[in-house]
Amino acid sequence: MGVQCVDCVAEAARATPVTRTAFGGRVRGGRPAVTYAVMGACVALYLLQQVGGGLVLQLLAFFPALAGEQPWRFVTAAFLHSPSSLLHIAFNLYALYLTGPYLEQVLGRLRFAALYLVAAFGGSVGYLLIAGLDAPPTVGASGAVFGLFGALLVVQRRLGRQTGQIVGVLVVNGILGFVLPGIAWQAHLGGLLTGAAVAAVMVGAPAPGVPRDRRGAARRSAVKASGTVAVTASL
Repeated sequence: MGVQCVDCVAEAARATPVTRTAFGGRVRGGRPAVTYAVMGACVALYLLQQVGGGLVLQLLAFFPALAGEQPWRFVTAAFLHSPSSLLHIAFNLYALYLTGPYLEQVLGRLRFAALYLVAAFGGSVGYLLIAGLDAPPTVGASGAVFGLFGALLVVQRRLGRQTGQIVGVLVVNGILGFVLPGIAWQAHLGGLLTGAAVAAVMVGAPAPGVPRDRRGAARRSAVKASGTVAVTASL
């Protein structure tokens, strides 16, 4: 059994070329850490809701009337679900499980995390703008999940792959949002548009001759700008 120099191993790791996807995401082995972390947070808060009564909802649900004073609700509501409906959280977790790992691999962990959070924010903004300040409180990851659907549509089109199934899922769920009671279709629409817009920025073709480091900086700035626009629209 040989002895290895720790510094030498670290230096070799730094010198090893990083493999990246077509959109600049770092190719990693193992599990989709961000996707599983989001799913774990949703499950943990769902269980906490079962034992904490309505306190968790009061603190973290999205109340349009309180949005200006308590802006964290724009995002925290996306990690809560109706405590009386197991189907609600089950559907969202299943959709996240289907779309999250692929997008996390293609975009990279940090950009996928940014996509999810900004889409969640956009879903709440959509609910606020369409439903109004007097609308009842809402919870659920559906807005963020629809943001992932929108991003998946953009990514697949950018790669030249079929998007018919994704469009079909969006159409069916869009119809259900108007047919079934208690569904915040406004959040679905806001999340969908936000996720598609953010993904378009992330996977958009860089201008010829622009260095790679500047491309990344431009994309990060565009994502920040998307979030700023959403914040401004909510005020």
